[in-house]
Amino acid sequence: MNRVCLVGRLTIKPELKYTSSNIPFTRFSIAINRTFNNAQGEKETDFINIIVWRKQAENVCQYLDKGSLVSIDGRIQTGSYTDKDGNKRYTTDVVADSVQFLESKGQRENKVTSGPSPYDYQSSAPTNNLDIESDPFADFGDSVSIDDNFLE
Repeated sequence: MNRVCLVGRLTIKPELKYTSSNIPFTRFSIAINRTFNNAQGEKETDFINIIVWRKQAENVCQYLDKGSLVSIDGRIQTGSYTDKDGNKRYTTDVVADSVQFLESKGQRENKVTSGPSPYDYQSSAPTNNLDIESDPFADFGDSVSIDDNFLE
Protein backbone atom coordinates (compact mmCIF):
# COMPACT_ATOMS: atom_id res chain seq x y z
CA MET A 1 0.00 0.00 0.00
CA ASN A 2 1.36 3.42 -0.94
CA ARG A 3 -0.50 6.11 1.08
CA VAL A 4 0.80 9.34 2.54
CA CYS A 5 -0.98 11.82 4.82
CA LEU A 6 0.79 15.10 5.57
CA VAL A 7 -0.03 18.42 7.24
CA GLY A 8 2.19 21.40 6.59
CA ARG A 9 2.52 24.91 5.22
CA LEU A 10 3.20 25.85 1.61
CA THR A 11 6.70 27.24 1.10
CA ILE A 12 5.78 29.16 -2.08
CA LYS A 13 2.69 30.42 -3.86
CA PRO A 14 1.71 27.64 -6.28
CA GLU A 15 1.69 28.39 -10.02
CA LEU A 16 -0.65 26.67 -12.47
CA LYS A 17 1.03 24.96 -15.43
CA TYR A 18 -0.25 22.77 -18.25
CA THR A 19 1.03 19.60 -19.88
CA SER A 20 1.40 19.39 -23.66
CA SER A 21 -2.09 17.83 -23.72
CA ASN A 22 -3.49 20.81 -21.76
CA ILE A 23 -3.92 19.07 -18.37
CA PRO A 24 -3.49 21.54 -15.48
CA PHE A 25 -1.02 20.78 -12.69
CA THR A 26 1.04 22.50 -10.03
CA ARG A 27 4.16 21.62 -8.07
CA PHE A 28 5.09 23.06 -4.68
CA SER A 29 6.57 21.96 -1.39
CA ILE A 30 5.23 21.99 2.13
CA ALA A 31 7.23 22.47 5.32
CA ILE A 32 6.62 20.07 8.20
CA ASN A 33 8.25 20.41 11.62
CA ARG A 34 9.76 17.27 13.07
CA THR A 35 8.40 16.35 16.50
CA PHE A 36 11.81 16.12 18.18
CA ASN A 37 14.84 18.38 18.67
CA ASN A 38 18.23 17.73 17.09
CA ALA A 39 21.49 17.44 19.05
CA GLN A 40 21.68 21.26 19.30
CA GLY A 41 18.17 21.40 20.82
CA GLU A 42 16.59 22.90 17.69
CA LYS A 43 13.57 21.77 15.70
CA GLU A 44 14.28 20.61 12.18
CA THR A 45 11.91 20.92 9.24
CA ASP A 46 11.29 18.58 6.33
CA PHE A 47 10.36 20.01 2.94
CA ILE A 48 8.17 17.63 0.93
CA ASN A 49 7.56 18.05 -2.83
CA ILE A 50 3.90 17.85 -3.86
CA ILE A 51 2.27 17.47 -7.31
CA VAL A 52 -1.44 18.25 -7.79
CA TRP A 53 -3.40 17.61 -10.99
CA ARG A 54 -6.49 18.87 -12.84
CA LYS A 55 -9.30 20.83 -11.12
CA GLN A 56 -7.71 20.41 -7.72
CA ALA A 57 -4.53 22.07 -9.05
CA GLU A 58 -6.64 24.99 -10.30
CA ASN A 59 -8.26 25.36 -6.85
CA VAL A 60 -4.91 25.18 -5.06
CA CYS A 61 -3.49 27.93 -7.27
CA GLN A 62 -6.57 30.10 -6.90
CA TYR A 63 -7.07 29.87 -3.14
CA LEU A 64 -3.71 29.07 -1.51
CA ASP A 65 -0.64 31.18 -0.93
CA LYS A 66 2.77 30.86 0.68
CA GLY A 67 2.24 29.88 4.32
CA SER A 68 -1.21 28.28 3.82
CA LEU A 69 -1.84 25.31 6.13
CA VAL A 70 -2.91 22.22 4.17
CA SER A 71 -3.52 18.52 4.58
CA ILE A 72 -2.30 16.33 1.74
CA ASP A 73 -3.48 12.79 1.11
CA GLY A 74 -1.73 10.98 -1.71
CA ARG A 75 0.97 8.55 -2.76
CA ILE A 76 4.74 8.60 -3.10
CA GLN A 77 6.09 8.56 -6.64
CA THR A 78 9.76 8.21 -7.54
CA GLY A 79 11.40 9.06 -10.80
CA SER A 80 14.70 9.90 -12.42
CA TYR A 81 16.11 12.10 -15.15
CA THR A 82 19.47 13.04 -16.62
CA ASP A 83 20.55 16.61 -15.93
CA LYS A 84 22.29 18.89 -18.42
CA ASP A 85 25.70 17.62 -17.26
CA GLY A 86 24.76 14.00 -17.94
CA ASN A 87 24.31 13.06 -14.26
CA LYS A 88 21.40 10.83 -13.31
CA ARG A 89 19.14 12.53 -10.73
CA TYR A 90 16.45 10.84 -8.67
CA THR A 91 13.21 12.44 -7.50
CA THR A 92 10.67 11.64 -4.81
CA ASP A 93 7.32 13.45 -4.84
CA VAL A 94 3.92 13.07 -3.25
CA VAL A 95 1.16 12.98 -5.86
CA ALA A 96 -1.85 14.46 -4.08
CA ASP A 97 -5.20 12.73 -4.38
CA SER A 98 -6.74 15.23 -1.97
CA VAL A 99 -5.71 18.68 -0.73
CA GLN A 100 -7.67 20.03 2.22
CA PHE A 101 -7.45 23.73 3.07
CA LEU A 102 -7.05 23.87 6.86
CA GLU A 103 -7.48 27.59 7.41
CA SER A 104 -9.32 30.42 5.74
CA LYS A 105 -7.67 33.44 4.16
CA GLY A 106 -8.88 35.48 7.14
CA GLN A 107 -7.21 33.11 9.60
CA ARG A 108 -3.99 33.31 7.58
CA GLU A 109 -4.10 37.12 7.54
CA ASN A 110 -4.91 37.22 11.25
CA LYS A 111 -1.92 34.96 11.91
CA VAL A 112 0.32 37.47 10.16
CA THR A 113 -0.90 40.35 12.35
CA SER A 114 -1.09 38.40 15.62
CA GLY A 115 2.19 36.49 15.36
CA PRO A 116 3.15 32.92 14.58
CA SER A 117 0.96 29.97 15.46
CA PRO A 118 2.33 26.87 17.17
CA TYR A 119 2.24 25.11 13.79
CA ASP A 120 4.36 27.61 11.86
CA TYR A 121 7.44 25.96 10.41
CA GLN A 122 9.46 29.09 11.27
CA SER A 123 8.53 28.88 14.94
CA SER A 124 10.93 27.05 17.23
CA ALA A 125 8.61 26.87 20.24
CA PRO A 126 4.87 26.48 20.69
CA THR A 127 2.80 29.48 21.73
CA ASN A 128 -0.53 29.84 23.54
CA ASN A 129 0.47 27.02 25.92
CA LEU A 130 -0.30 24.43 23.24
CA ASP A 131 2.10 21.52 23.41
CA ILE A 132 2.26 20.18 19.85
CA GLU A 133 4.55 17.35 20.92
CA SER A 134 1.86 15.85 23.14
CA ASP A 135 -0.89 13.58 21.86
CA PRO A 136 -3.37 15.81 19.94
CA PHE A 137 -6.12 13.23 20.48
CA ALA A 138 -5.64 12.84 24.24
CA ASP A 139 -8.98 14.51 25.05
CA PHE A 140 -10.97 12.28 22.72
CA GLY A 141 -11.41 9.49 25.26
CA ASP A 142 -11.58 5.94 23.90
CA SER A 143 -9.73 4.75 20.82
CA VAL A 144 -11.15 5.45 17.38
CA SER A 145 -11.70 2.73 14.81
CA ILE A 146 -12.37 3.39 11.15
CA ASP A 147 -14.10 0.84 8.97
CA ASP A 148 -11.99 -0.22 5.95
CA ASN A 149 -15.02 0.44 3.72
CA PHE A 150 -14.63 4.14 4.59
CA LEU A 151 -11.57 4.34 2.32
CA GLU A 152 -13.40 3.06 -0.75
